[in-house]
Amino acid sequence: MQGLSLIEIMIALLIGSILILGLVQVFAASRTAYQMSEGMARVQENARFALDFIQRDLRMAGHFGCINDQSHLQVAGAMRTHFGAPGVFDPLNFTVSVAGYEAPGTAPGSTVQVEAEPALGTLPGALGTLDPAPLPGSDVLVLRYLSSMGVPVTNIVDIGSTEEVTVPAGIDGVRWRPMTQGGRTEPGIYGVADCSYVDVFEGTVAAVGADMVITVEQPGASQDTDLAGRYTPHPSGQTVLYRGESLVYYVGVGTGGGPALHRAYYDTTLAEYVEEELVEGIASLQVIYGLDREADLANNPPTGYIDEIDVAQAAWGETTWRRVGMVQVGLMAVSPSRAAAEQADSRQVLGVDFTPPAANDGMYRSGYESSVALRNRLYGN
Repeated sequence: MQGLSLIEIMIALLIGSILILGLVQVFAASRTAYQMSEGMARVQENARFALDFIQRDLRMAGHFGCINDQSHLQVAGAMRTHFGAPGVFDPLNFTVSVAGYEAPGTAPGSTVQVEAEPALGTLPGALGTLDPAPLPGSDVLVLRYLSSMGVPVTNIVDIGSTEEVTVPAGIDGVRWRPMTQGGRTEPGIYGVADCSYVDVFEGTVAAVGADMVITVEQPGASQDTDLAGRYTPHPSGQTVLYRGESLVYYVGVGTGGGPALHRAYYDTTLAEYVEEELVEGIASLQVIYGLDREADLANNPPTGYIDEIDVAQAAWGETTWRRVGMVQVGLMAVSPSRAAAEQADSRQVLGVDFTPPAANDGMYRSGYESSVALRNRLYGN
Protein backbone atom coordinates (compact mmCIF):
# COMPACT_ATOMS: atom_id res chain seq x y z
CA MET A 1 0.00 0.00 0.00
CA GLN A 2 3.00 2.29 0.36
CA GLY A 3 4.72 1.53 -3.03
CA LEU A 4 4.86 -0.49 -6.27
CA SER A 5 5.72 -4.09 -6.64
CA LEU A 6 8.45 -5.31 -9.00
CA ILE A 7 5.82 -6.84 -11.28
CA GLU A 8 3.96 -3.54 -11.57
CA ILE A 9 7.19 -1.70 -12.40
CA MET A 10 8.07 -4.26 -15.13
CA ILE A 11 4.59 -4.01 -16.62
CA ALA A 12 4.83 -0.19 -16.66
CA LEU A 13 8.26 -0.35 -18.31
CA LEU A 14 6.95 -2.77 -20.94
CA ILE A 15 4.00 -0.58 -21.78
CA GLY A 16 6.23 2.51 -21.91
CA SER A 17 8.74 0.76 -24.17
CA ILE A 18 5.99 -0.30 -26.54
CA LEU A 19 4.71 3.26 -26.72
CA ILE A 20 8.20 4.65 -27.32
CA LEU A 21 8.91 2.08 -30.05
CA GLY A 22 5.60 3.01 -31.68
CA LEU A 23 6.51 6.68 -31.60
CA VAL A 24 9.95 5.91 -33.09
CA GLN A 25 8.34 3.92 -35.90
CA VAL A 26 5.86 6.70 -36.61
CA PHE A 27 8.67 9.26 -36.63
CA ALA A 28 10.85 7.11 -38.92
CA ALA A 29 7.96 6.51 -41.34
CA SER A 30 7.12 10.23 -41.36
CA ARG A 31 10.76 11.13 -41.95
CA THR A 32 11.02 8.65 -44.84
CA ALA A 33 7.78 9.93 -46.35
CA TYR A 34 9.00 13.51 -46.00
CA GLN A 35 12.36 12.70 -47.62
CA MET A 36 10.60 10.93 -50.48
CA SER A 37 8.16 13.80 -50.94
CA GLU A 38 10.94 16.38 -50.86
CA GLY A 39 13.07 14.37 -53.28
CA MET A 40 10.18 14.01 -55.73
CA ALA A 41 9.38 17.71 -55.47
CA ARG A 42 12.99 18.76 -56.09
CA VAL A 43 13.35 16.37 -59.02
CA GLN A 44 10.11 17.55 -60.63
CA GLU A 45 11.00 21.19 -60.08
CA ASN A 46 14.52 20.83 -61.53
CA ALA A 47 13.31 18.82 -64.51
CA ARG A 48 10.57 21.37 -65.25
CA PHE A 49 13.02 24.26 -65.21
CA ALA A 50 15.57 22.35 -67.31
CA LEU A 51 13.01 21.41 -69.96
CA ASP A 52 11.72 24.99 -70.04
CA PHE A 53 15.21 26.33 -70.78
CA ILE A 54 15.87 23.78 -73.53
CA GLN A 55 12.41 24.07 -75.13
CA ARG A 56 12.62 27.86 -75.29
CA ASP A 57 15.93 27.84 -77.17
CA LEU A 58 14.95 24.88 -79.35
CA ARG A 59 11.91 26.77 -80.61
CA MET A 60 14.19 29.66 -81.58
CA ALA A 61 16.58 27.48 -83.61
CA GLY A 62 16.54 28.54 -87.24
CA HIS A 63 15.23 32.06 -86.55
CA PHE A 64 16.98 34.43 -88.94
CA GLY A 65 14.85 37.53 -89.09
CA CYS A 66 11.78 37.91 -91.26
CA ILE A 67 12.01 34.32 -92.56
CA ASN A 68 13.76 31.20 -91.30
CA ASP A 69 17.07 29.62 -92.26
CA GLN A 70 15.41 27.03 -94.52
CA SER A 71 13.89 29.75 -96.69
CA HIS A 72 17.13 31.76 -96.85
CA LEU A 73 19.16 28.67 -97.77
CA GLN A 74 16.85 27.91 -100.71
CA VAL A 75 18.15 31.04 -102.45
CA ALA A 76 21.83 31.02 -103.40
CA GLY A 77 23.70 33.75 -101.55
CA ALA A 78 20.71 34.88 -99.48
CA MET A 79 22.29 33.61 -96.25
CA ARG A 80 25.93 34.43 -95.54
CA THR A 81 28.13 33.86 -92.50
CA HIS A 82 31.34 35.88 -92.50
CA PHE A 83 33.53 33.40 -90.64
CA GLY A 84 35.21 31.40 -93.39
CA ALA A 85 34.06 27.82 -94.02
CA PRO A 86 33.80 26.10 -90.61
CA GLY A 87 32.56 22.58 -89.87
CA VAL A 88 29.25 21.49 -88.39
CA PHE A 89 30.43 21.91 -84.78
CA ASP A 90 32.26 25.19 -85.31
CA PRO A 91 30.56 27.73 -83.00
CA LEU A 92 30.29 30.31 -85.79
CA ASN A 93 28.77 28.09 -88.48
CA PHE A 94 25.29 29.62 -88.50
CA THR A 95 24.27 27.72 -91.64
CA VAL A 96 23.72 24.79 -89.23
CA SER A 97 21.06 25.81 -86.70
CA VAL A 98 20.73 22.44 -84.95
CA ALA A 99 23.42 19.82 -84.33
CA GLY A 100 24.31 17.33 -81.64
CA TYR A 101 26.71 14.74 -80.32
CA GLU A 102 25.49 11.29 -79.28
CA ALA A 103 27.26 9.88 -76.22
CA PRO A 104 28.54 6.35 -76.91
CA GLY A 105 26.38 3.53 -75.59
CA THR A 106 23.26 5.65 -75.04
CA ALA A 107 21.17 4.92 -78.13
CA PRO A 108 17.56 3.75 -77.62
CA GLY A 109 17.56 0.16 -76.41
CA SER A 110 20.76 0.60 -74.38
CA THR A 111 21.08 -0.09 -70.67
CA VAL A 112 23.16 2.40 -68.70
CA GLN A 113 24.03 2.19 -65.03
CA VAL A 114 23.59 5.50 -63.29
CA GLU A 115 26.92 7.24 -62.65
CA ALA A 116 28.82 4.37 -64.26
CA GLU A 117 28.17 5.32 -67.87
CA PRO A 118 30.30 4.33 -70.90
CA ALA A 119 33.30 6.49 -71.76
CA LEU A 120 32.35 9.79 -73.38
CA GLY A 121 34.66 9.51 -76.38
CA THR A 122 36.34 12.38 -78.23
CA LEU A 123 34.07 15.40 -78.63
CA PRO A 124 34.21 17.03 -82.08
CA GLY A 125 35.42 20.57 -82.75
CA ALA A 126 35.09 23.24 -80.08
CA LEU A 127 32.91 20.95 -77.92
CA GLY A 128 36.15 19.45 -76.63
CA THR A 129 37.00 22.77 -74.92
CA LEU A 130 33.85 22.91 -72.77
CA ASP A 131 34.71 23.45 -69.11
CA PRO A 132 33.48 21.64 -67.09
CA ALA A 133 33.50 18.84 -69.62
CA PRO A 134 30.30 16.95 -70.44
CA LEU A 135 29.73 13.89 -68.27
CA PRO A 136 29.77 10.40 -69.82
CA GLY A 137 26.37 9.02 -70.78
CA SER A 138 24.96 12.44 -71.67
CA ASP A 139 24.35 13.82 -75.17
CA VAL A 140 25.31 17.33 -76.30
CA LEU A 141 22.87 19.70 -78.07
CA VAL A 142 24.08 22.62 -80.23
CA LEU A 143 21.76 25.49 -81.25
CA ARG A 144 22.31 28.65 -83.32
CA TYR A 145 19.88 31.45 -84.17
CA LEU A 146 19.29 35.19 -84.12
CA SER A 147 17.57 36.71 -81.08
CA SER A 148 13.81 37.18 -81.08
CA MET A 149 14.06 40.98 -80.71
CA GLY A 150 16.18 43.28 -82.82
CA VAL A 151 16.96 46.94 -83.43
CA PRO A 152 16.05 48.76 -86.67
CA VAL A 153 19.05 49.74 -88.77
CA THR A 154 19.14 53.42 -89.78
CA ASN A 155 22.26 53.40 -91.94
CA ILE A 156 24.95 51.14 -93.41
CA VAL A 157 28.18 52.77 -94.56
CA ASP A 158 30.83 51.05 -96.66
CA ILE A 159 34.27 52.32 -95.65
CA GLY A 160 36.37 50.06 -97.84
CA SER A 161 37.84 47.08 -96.05
CA THR A 162 34.92 46.99 -93.59
CA GLU A 163 31.47 48.45 -93.00
CA GLU A 164 29.58 50.21 -90.25
CA VAL A 165 25.97 49.50 -89.23
CA THR A 166 24.20 52.34 -87.42
CA VAL A 167 21.20 52.08 -85.06
CA PRO A 168 19.46 54.92 -83.17
CA ALA A 169 20.99 55.62 -79.75
CA GLY A 170 17.65 56.64 -78.25
CA ILE A 171 16.54 53.02 -78.42
CA ASP A 172 19.36 51.87 -76.15
CA GLY A 173 17.37 51.64 -72.93
CA VAL A 174 14.43 49.71 -74.42
CA ARG A 175 15.16 47.53 -77.42
CA TRP A 176 18.93 47.41 -77.11
CA ARG A 177 18.50 45.57 -73.80
CA PRO A 178 18.03 42.12 -75.42
CA MET A 179 21.44 42.60 -77.03
CA THR A 180 23.13 42.60 -73.63
CA GLN A 181 20.86 40.37 -71.52
CA GLY A 182 22.51 37.54 -69.62
CA GLY A 183 25.28 39.77 -68.29
CA ARG A 184 27.03 40.36 -71.63
CA THR A 185 28.55 43.76 -72.29
CA GLU A 186 27.91 43.37 -76.03
CA PRO A 187 26.82 40.48 -78.27
CA GLY A 188 30.01 39.96 -80.28
CA ILE A 189 28.01 38.00 -82.87
CA TYR A 190 25.47 39.99 -84.90
CA GLY A 191 23.02 39.33 -87.66
CA VAL A 192 21.58 41.82 -90.16
CA ALA A 193 18.42 40.54 -91.84
CA ASP A 194 15.36 41.49 -93.83
CA CYS A 195 12.85 39.39 -95.74
CA SER A 196 15.35 38.68 -98.52
CA TYR A 197 18.82 38.36 -96.99
CA VAL A 198 20.65 37.60 -93.76
CA ASP A 199 24.31 38.18 -92.86
CA VAL A 200 25.92 36.92 -89.64
CA PHE A 201 29.19 38.55 -88.64
CA GLU A 202 31.42 39.51 -85.74
CA GLY A 203 31.32 43.15 -84.67
CA THR A 204 32.14 45.70 -82.02
CA VAL A 205 29.96 48.52 -80.65
CA ALA A 206 30.90 52.17 -80.34
CA ALA A 207 28.79 55.24 -79.51
CA VAL A 208 29.35 57.90 -82.17
CA GLY A 209 27.50 61.17 -81.73
CA ALA A 210 23.79 60.51 -81.32
CA ASP A 211 23.96 56.99 -82.79
CA MET A 212 25.40 53.58 -81.93
CA VAL A 213 27.71 52.17 -84.58
CA ILE A 214 28.57 48.50 -84.99
CA THR A 215 31.83 47.98 -86.87
CA VAL A 216 31.72 44.81 -88.95
CA GLU A 217 34.91 42.80 -88.48
CA GLN A 218 36.18 40.75 -91.39
CA PRO A 219 37.99 37.40 -91.54
CA GLY A 220 40.48 39.12 -93.84
CA ALA A 221 41.38 42.79 -94.21
CA SER A 222 40.56 42.82 -97.94
CA GLN A 223 37.20 41.04 -97.72
CA ASP A 224 34.15 43.27 -98.10
CA THR A 225 30.78 42.24 -96.68
CA ASP A 226 28.82 44.41 -99.13
CA LEU A 227 26.03 44.96 -96.61
CA ALA A 228 25.31 48.43 -97.95
CA GLY A 229 24.43 46.99 -101.34
CA ARG A 230 22.18 44.22 -99.94
CA TYR A 231 19.99 46.09 -97.46
CA THR A 232 17.78 49.17 -97.40
CA PRO A 233 17.99 50.81 -93.96
CA HIS A 234 15.03 51.87 -91.85
CA PRO A 235 12.50 53.52 -92.25
CA SER A 236 12.16 52.76 -95.96
CA GLY A 237 13.39 49.18 -95.50
CA GLN A 238 12.87 46.22 -93.13
CA THR A 239 16.49 45.79 -92.09
CA VAL A 240 16.94 44.78 -88.44
CA LEU A 241 20.05 44.10 -86.36
CA TYR A 242 19.92 41.01 -84.13
CA ARG A 243 22.15 39.33 -81.58
CA GLY A 244 23.60 36.02 -82.72
CA GLU A 245 23.27 33.06 -80.34
CA SER A 246 25.62 30.06 -80.48
CA LEU A 247 24.64 27.77 -77.58
CA VAL A 248 25.53 24.32 -76.26
CA TYR A 249 23.42 22.34 -73.77
CA TYR A 250 25.04 19.50 -71.86
CA VAL A 251 25.33 17.84 -68.44
CA GLY A 252 28.46 18.49 -66.40
CA VAL A 253 29.61 18.63 -62.79
CA GLY A 254 27.89 21.46 -60.92
CA THR A 255 29.20 23.77 -58.23
CA GLY A 256 27.72 21.49 -55.56
CA GLY A 257 29.69 18.51 -56.82
CA GLY A 258 26.70 16.73 -58.37
CA PRO A 259 25.51 16.65 -61.98
CA ALA A 260 23.85 19.76 -63.39
CA LEU A 261 22.49 21.07 -66.69
CA HIS A 262 24.87 23.57 -68.27
CA ARG A 263 24.43 26.03 -71.11
CA ALA A 264 27.47 27.53 -72.81
CA TYR A 265 27.47 30.51 -75.17
CA TYR A 266 30.30 31.38 -77.54
CA ASP A 267 32.28 34.50 -76.64
CA THR A 268 34.06 35.97 -79.66
CA THR A 269 36.40 38.05 -77.48
CA LEU A 270 37.67 34.97 -75.64
CA ALA A 271 37.26 32.76 -78.72
CA GLU A 272 35.77 30.02 -76.53
CA TYR A 273 32.56 28.84 -74.93
CA VAL A 274 31.55 30.46 -71.64
CA GLU A 275 29.67 28.04 -69.38
CA GLU A 276 26.57 28.83 -67.29
CA GLU A 277 25.17 26.36 -64.76
CA LEU A 278 21.38 26.36 -65.11
CA VAL A 279 19.82 23.60 -63.00
CA GLU A 280 21.29 21.16 -60.49
CA GLY A 281 20.29 17.52 -60.26
CA ILE A 282 20.19 16.72 -64.00
CA ALA A 283 22.15 13.47 -64.39
CA SER A 284 21.74 12.82 -68.11
CA LEU A 285 20.53 14.53 -71.30
CA GLN A 286 19.27 12.36 -74.16
CA VAL A 287 18.35 13.73 -77.59
CA ILE A 288 16.66 12.19 -80.65
CA TYR A 289 16.19 14.08 -83.92
CA GLY A 290 13.27 13.97 -86.34
CA LEU A 291 14.29 14.30 -90.00
CA ASP A 292 12.29 15.75 -92.87
CA ARG A 293 11.03 13.40 -95.57
CA GLU A 294 13.04 15.26 -98.23
CA ALA A 295 16.65 14.01 -98.16
CA ASP A 296 18.04 16.14 -101.01
CA LEU A 297 17.76 19.62 -99.54
CA ALA A 298 20.60 20.82 -101.75
CA ASN A 299 18.18 20.75 -104.71
CA ASN A 300 14.71 20.57 -103.15
CA PRO A 301 12.92 22.39 -100.34
CA PRO A 302 11.88 20.45 -97.21
CA THR A 303 8.35 19.06 -97.12
CA GLY A 304 7.62 19.77 -93.46
CA TYR A 305 6.77 16.10 -92.81
CA ILE A 306 8.87 14.20 -90.26
CA ASP A 307 9.05 10.51 -91.19
CA GLU A 308 12.40 9.45 -89.68
CA ILE A 309 13.82 9.74 -86.17
CA ASP A 310 17.36 8.86 -85.17
CA VAL A 311 20.14 9.76 -82.77
CA ALA A 312 22.99 11.97 -83.95
CA GLN A 313 25.46 10.25 -86.26
CA ALA A 314 29.11 11.20 -86.74
CA ALA A 315 28.65 10.99 -90.51
CA TRP A 316 25.87 13.60 -90.63
CA GLY A 317 26.87 16.71 -92.54
CA GLU A 318 25.20 20.09 -93.05
CA THR A 319 22.57 18.70 -95.44
CA THR A 320 21.38 16.09 -92.93
CA TRP A 321 21.27 18.55 -90.02
CA ARG A 322 19.15 20.88 -92.16
CA ARG A 323 16.55 18.10 -92.31
CA VAL A 324 15.96 18.26 -88.54
CA GLY A 325 12.46 19.62 -87.89
CA MET A 326 11.69 18.01 -84.53
CA VAL A 327 13.75 17.22 -81.45
CA GLN A 328 12.89 14.83 -78.63
CA VAL A 329 14.58 15.70 -75.32
CA GLY A 330 14.88 13.35 -72.37
CA LEU A 331 16.25 14.15 -68.92
CA MET A 332 17.23 11.88 -66.04
CA ALA A 333 16.83 13.98 -62.90
CA VAL A 334 18.18 13.06 -59.46
CA SER A 335 17.42 14.47 -56.03
CA PRO A 336 20.21 16.59 -54.49
CA SER A 337 20.11 14.56 -51.24
CA ARG A 338 18.91 11.17 -49.95
CA ALA A 339 15.21 10.78 -50.55
CA ALA A 340 14.38 7.23 -49.43
CA ALA A 341 15.77 4.19 -47.69
CA GLU A 342 15.76 2.19 -50.91
CA GLN A 343 16.75 3.01 -54.47
CA ALA A 344 13.85 3.49 -56.86
CA ASP A 345 13.35 1.05 -59.73
CA SER A 346 15.09 1.53 -63.06
CA ARG A 347 14.01 4.54 -65.09
CA GLN A 348 13.75 4.84 -68.87
CA VAL A 349 14.43 7.98 -70.90
CA LEU A 350 13.85 7.95 -74.69
CA GLY A 351 14.41 4.21 -74.82
CA VAL A 352 17.53 4.24 -72.63
CA ASP A 353 17.11 2.13 -69.49
CA PHE A 354 18.91 3.70 -66.53
CA THR A 355 19.56 1.15 -63.79
CA PRO A 356 20.37 2.03 -60.15
CA PRO A 357 24.00 2.41 -59.08
CA ALA A 358 25.83 -0.65 -57.75
CA ALA A 359 25.84 0.82 -54.23
CA ASN A 360 22.46 2.06 -53.07
CA ASP A 361 22.68 5.80 -52.48
CA GLY A 362 19.06 6.45 -51.53
CA MET A 363 18.61 9.11 -54.23
CA TYR A 364 15.28 9.58 -55.97
CA ARG A 365 15.53 9.52 -59.77
CA SER A 366 12.96 9.99 -62.49
CA GLY A 367 12.93 10.49 -66.25
CA TYR A 368 11.19 13.28 -68.17
CA GLU A 369 10.63 13.62 -71.92
CA SER A 370 9.41 16.28 -74.32
CA SER A 371 8.99 16.53 -78.09
CA VAL A 372 9.60 19.97 -79.59
CA ALA A 373 8.63 21.01 -83.11
CA LEU A 374 11.14 23.52 -84.46
CA ARG A 375 8.69 26.24 -85.46
CA ASN A 376 11.34 28.09 -87.49
CA ARG A 377 12.05 24.89 -89.38
CA LEU A 378 8.47 24.43 -90.52
CA TYR A 379 9.06 25.30 -94.15
CA GLY A 380 7.04 28.17 -95.54
CA ASN A 381 6.57 30.17 -92.32
